[in-house]
Amino acid sequence: MPSTPLDSALFRDMFGTPEMRAIFSDEALVGRYVEVEVALARAEARCGIIPAEAAERIAAAGAKPSFDWARLKQETENVGYPILPLVHQLSELAGEAGRYVHWGATTQDIMDMASVLQIRAALDLVEADIEALRGILADLAARHRDTPMAGRTHLQQALPVTFGYKVAIWLAAMDRHAERLAQLRPRVLVGQFAGAAGTLASLGEDGFRVQEALCQELGLGQPAITWHVARDGLAEAVAFLGLVTGTLAKVATDIMLMMSTEFGGEVMEPFVKGRGASSTMPQKRNPISSEIMLATAKAVRQQVALMLDAMVQDFERATGPWHLEWLALPESFTLTASCLHQAKFALSGLTVDTGRMRANLDMSGGLIVAEAVMMAAAPALGRQHAHDVVYDACRAAITSGRGLAEALMEVPEVVEALGGPDGVRRRCDPANYLGLAPAMVDRVLAARRR
Repeated sequence: MPSTPLDSALFRDMFGTPEMRAIFSDEALVGRYVEVEVALARAEARCGIIPAEAAERIAAAGAKPSFDWARLKQETENVGYPILPLVHQLSELAGEAGRYVHWGATTQDIMDMASVLQIRAALDLVEADIEALRGILADLAARHRDTPMAGRTHLQQALPVTFGYKVAIWLAAMDRHAERLAQLRPRVLVGQFAGAAGTLASLGEDGFRVQEALCQELGLGQPAITWHVARDGLAEAVAFLGLVTGTLAKVATDIMLMMSTEFGGEVMEPFVKGRGASSTMPQKRNPISSEIMLATAKAVRQQVALMLDAMVQDFERATGPWHLEWLALPESFTLTASCLHQAKFALSGLTVDTGRMRANLDMSGGLIVAEAVMMAAAPALGRQHAHDVVYDACRAAITSGRGLAEALMEVPEVVEALGGPDGVRRRCDPANYLGLAPAMVDRVLAARRR
């Protein structure tokens, strides 16, 4: 019976995706172990370490192995690791050639190599999702390049921005994640074949040749030195997932706040009948995808901490930290897949209410652009005096419930400094004080095209 939301029939597709779960399933993991053992036999045959016929028999045995899973489970629990039990059965299936299975290797070699193969496949899925999200965000940013809305700091209206500017900030972060992913692959996708204490002593002078041939068989980089207890590569992979989901959690937070009743639904997640509904309140349309994005990001963050803890390993083979990776790697990738999936759904069909954005921008009656008025009047009045008179006008507008433009019309020196009543009204229109927000959108989009 399922025991966690990650494998629950009810929750597993909320907290993961079938494609990512398949990469980390028991069948896939054991398949990776076999893949490494077969590749090792082929590499050693190429190097003249074992007979070519033996490698062929081992490869044939590994092609469609009929493992006794109950026996494999029992022996794994007894030994503490799955490789020796696997080698027993693979050797039996290979017949006389079975004596050459696992030649010169150690358990951690096989398990680490299998983990790297899983990570490579998982990163391919993550990369595809990131690319899809970048396209979605680029379209959204371009479409709303000039859509004015209130920019907020400390949850208060600050200065006008555009919705495209907000989205372009999200996009720029995802662009950097794509760059990080390309950069980390050579550091993370590195083979592991080093023997009992990492010195390749079991193969003598042939050790490096076999290691190189094995890495070539599996399409992985050859390490300069053993990384049995140097786990920074795997930790970097999970830390990267923490960065990606951290960005998506920020996006989710913005969406949830903008969906709130008090914001008037500036944006809304895609409408699907019944999605986000309440059992008691028919009017509700809850931000379900954003909630899952936030939850999975928080969970991945805990796995990042776990992987950093797992880096603290003793001597040449760890006594326990290695096991933490068995928990953290599958969970962090599965949760990240969910976060990316929900983000693609939410953003690809995001409803943007430009009218509500404008209404909220006008909510302060022009006070949001008091800085614009002050800076426009400063050349004629001096900065400090302009600040003081605009400050007084703001207080007058607030206490009387009038707009800033109306209050400023009662200050002749400001009206004159702004070029008359039309100048006052123009300066008090938030849509005319967007700074370089649209140009920044263009820069992000242009950088992506290069």
